[in-house]
Amino acid sequence: MTTNTNTTSTTNTTSTTNTVNATTTVPTRLDFAKSAPKAFRALVGFDAAARDGLDPALVELIQIRASHLNHCAYCLHMHTNDARKAGESEDRLHMVAVWREARHFFTEKERAALALTEAVTRVADGGVPDDVYAEASAHFDDQELAHVLALILTINTWNRVALSTAKVAGTDGRR
Repeated sequence: MTTNTNTTSTTNTTSTTNTVNATTTVPTRLDFAKSAPKAFRALVGFDAAARDGLDPALVELIQIRASHLNHCAYCLHMHTNDARKAGESEDRLHMVAVWREARHFFTEKERAALALTEAVTRVADGGVPDDVYAEASAHFDDQELAHVLALILTINTWNRVALSTAKVAGTDGRR
């Protein structure tokens, strides 16, 4: 056992720190991809399969909204940057968190997906309401809806991985 000098707790792994800026360091937790490579690859595969056939702009909107709800700065930073690179407007990116009040920025299909994203992400608050599911199924065929649901499940899992392992926003190594 080693003592983590960044906290008062004792851990089973050696802890290092990431410097976020000149004044902030964050303890590094396990690297999920290295520590559970089969699980990581399975999640990457699930994520890729979920995206298959979906509009890339819709994919990013779903991932951004779930990341807002889960307070996952790491994924929010990653997916807003991905959306920008794909040509998403700053106006729409700023309005995702308040999409109900900014309905005119989003299509009916996007609004149905955002509502479903909220319901599935907050499933413990009362399940997925019938009206939310019905609205989504009115805009997506069964295959698309299954992929939207799978995408919502994957981003919620990615958010939990990032939050549990203390991933730091702005440190995404993908390019």
